[in-house]
Amino acid sequence: MNKVAILLISSLVACSNALELTDDSWSSAVKGKTVFIKFFAPWCGHCKKIKPDWEKLMEAYKDHESTLVAEVDCTDAGKGICETLGVKGFPTIKHGDPEDLEDYILSREFDKMKSFADNNLKPLCSPKHQLYCDESTKASIKEYVAMEDDVLDAKIKIEQDKIDEAEEIYETELAKVKAEYKQYDKEKDDKIDAIIEESGLDLMNAVKYYRVHSDD
Repeated sequence: MNKVAILLISSLVACSNALELTDDSWSSAVKGKTVFIKFFAPWCGHCKKIKPDWEKLMEAYKDHESTLVAEVDCTDAGKGICETLGVKGFPTIKHGDPEDLEDYILSREFDKMKSFADNNLKPLCSPKHQLYCDESTKASIKEYVAMEDDVLDAKIKIEQDKIDEAEEIYETELAKVKAEYKQYDKEKDDKIDAIIEESGLDLMNAVKYYRVHSDD
């Protein structure tokens, strides 16, 4: 196989894989997007049936500015996100805001899914798409846009510091809980060992076993 053919195949594989989200790529891929996601299992018959139409839909929305059409393999690298979203059956199709996904239960034919996507998957509210923001959010965007960079950076830092502090407190308290759990676990094991040693429980169980199985 010549180098041109190898590069072409590699390119096609990369394009295909780019539309399959994983636990690691999910957050960055869906950020700021309205999504249409198929959650599937490779062995699922209905998943195989919908595959050509879904691939056609993904291609139609490839590199779309505000809408992401993709898929997640719930048996492989996307297992974690499927569990988080409570995906039970296959295929499951969800749409909308990644933070508040809704189930898609309409036709799975390409034309119907394309029509649904065109009419329902609108951009999320953002500085670039203020048409989809409420008045309060628009006012906040206007306020932040008017700020000088250093003022905005300082304001961001204040709030980010609060988040960092909250995470630090969480980690500290979690470490305490883990230490307490470890101590309680040790105390439990020590107490059980003492009961067994002082009571002769092992011997009693051995005698009981012997009685039950002595005729075997």
